Amino acid sequence: MAGRSPRWLRALALTTAIALIAAAVGLLLSEVSLGAVGRALAHARLSWIALAFALMMSAFLMRALSWQQVLRAALPRMRLPMGAIIRAAMIGVMGSAIFPGRLGEPARAVILARRLPGRTAPLLPLVAGTMLSQTVMNLIALALLALVTFSSVSVFAGHESGLYAAALVAAIAVVALALAPRLLRALARSRRPRAARAAALAERILALARRGMVVFARPRHALPALAAQLSAWALQWLACYAVLLALALGAHNGLVAAAAVLLAVNVSAILPPTPSNVGIFQAACLVVLAAFGVSAAHALAYGFALQAVELLTALLMGAPALVGEGMSWREVRSAALAQRQAMEQAPGSAGGDPSADLA
Repeated sequence: MAGRSPRWLRALALTTAIALIAAAVGLLLSEVSLGAVGRALAHARLSWIALAFALMMSAFLMRALSWQQVLRAALPRMRLPMGAIIRAAMIGVMGSAIFPGRLGEPARAVILARRLPGRTAPLLPLVAGTMLSQTVMNLIALALLALVTFSSVSVFAGHESGLYAAALVAAIAVVALALAPRLLRALARSRRPRAARAAALAERILALARRGMVVFARPRHALPALAAQLSAWALQWLACYAVLLALALGAHNGLVAAAAVLLAVNVSAILPPTPSNVGIFQAACLVVLAAFGVSAAHALAYGFALQAVELLTALLMGAPALVGEGMSWREVRSAALAQRQAMEQAPGSAGGDPSADLA
């Protein structure tokens, strides 16, 4: 029964979140004319929407190029097929865009690890570490977007404490990651065998994960990886702006509004409670654009249009990648959910160095 409790709690949390979102959307729709939303979407300029698609596709590809550089830093002597990296990245984007819980992240780690030479299990924590490197780069991009937003919009003046709090949390996480090996080594010397084994296992997995972040110590790979990742964010920023232009909302401080929207929807999607973050995504767009004088109907139309661009792009690039891998989404999902078990077996009880297969 103890093992079932977290599942029931997650189901309860998801049900509660859906109920709250449904109530919020119902209240919102009671105040917004659906006819006005429909008219705004009907008059959208398709040329700008097409440009937004192209920009979003380019952004996804740039993220894959950034990941390739991070992987090359972590696995300098291993052959890394670019096609496999792109397919894994695109499947991950599709999974995170469509399903709750950001399932695409573990999915892309599993898909790529199974394509690399050597045993899959030891590679999983290392590949996960490379994705953590990209997360750090994403935090840099979010900080830049926050700087643009908070410095350009007077309505946010006096609310910078939220940004400072986020920066403090990130700093604490970095310090914890730096101190974790020492703490785990101390626990590994515990007189309790179970605690010692768990600490030793965690220490070995953490060592592989930290090896995945070695890119920051290798400027030859770090600079192009960071440039590609920030370029991806810039392209997404322009895609958000293109959708604003499609709905004739560019006059509302367009580029800054697009930066604020991109910041808000990404922060709200850190732990998406619903598939595709539906409801939360539109609410974030509505709240942000209201600060720029955009009407509720046009803001809601913008939220639907921007999410449609993102979802369709993810599907158009992820579905062919899934076919190329010869897998069904059910198989990918099962592999992603089994990632923790695979990682727990990575060090191997038979002894030896789990990183031996990674050279």
